[in-house]
Amino acid sequence: MKASVWNFFAPVYERAMKTQKGIYEKIYENIRSIASGKTVLELATGPGLIAKNIAQSAKSIVATDFAPKMIETAKKSSVPENVTFEVADATDLRFKENSFDLVIIANALHIIPNPEKALSEIDRVLNAKGILLAPNFIFREDGKKNLWQKILSLAGIKFAHEWSAEQYKSFLSQNGWSVTKEEILKGRIDLLYVECVRKQ
Repeated sequence: MKASVWNFFAPVYERAMKTQKGIYEKIYENIRSIASGKTVLELATGPGLIAKNIAQSAKSIVATDFAPKMIETAKKSSVPENVTFEVADATDLRFKENSFDLVIIANALHIIPNPEKALSEIDRVLNAKGILLAPNFIFREDGKKNLWQKILSLAGIKFAHEWSAEQYKSFLSQNGWSVTKEEILKGRIDLLYVECVRKQ
């Protein structure tokens, strides 16, 4: 999906996320415990809610998004001292190898045309014992969309991939990642929360 679409939605995206407040509160809770004392990279941060909500636990966070307006929105409200926001493409990162203990990419792999490139970059910048958190929207096995998914499509938000839970886990596995924890979180669009490590 083009950055222009997310630039357009940046001013209202945070309000839209609040309709899924229960899901995100659960995600924040899970990530805080994992991020404790770690150097964290977040990809596709949007308005920065995850980064800001877990900052108290992490050592440092670099939160990125490929849409400049999203980063602009993230910087408008109070930003914790250990959080840095910047524009970046998840498939072509500037960071050196083994730079982070934890990488987070939430609800983004399904909108990237070539998500395997993002996973390859994550593998490169994550240290040897690093953890990948990749919660992602999931879809029905039969491909039918619910009302909210149809509304998003009409608004111009289209997904490059519409994985079911099993298809998403298979995609991660095929690209070198083992799911160590998973949980389906129910919402307007169901989300599969996954914690991953590199396959041995």
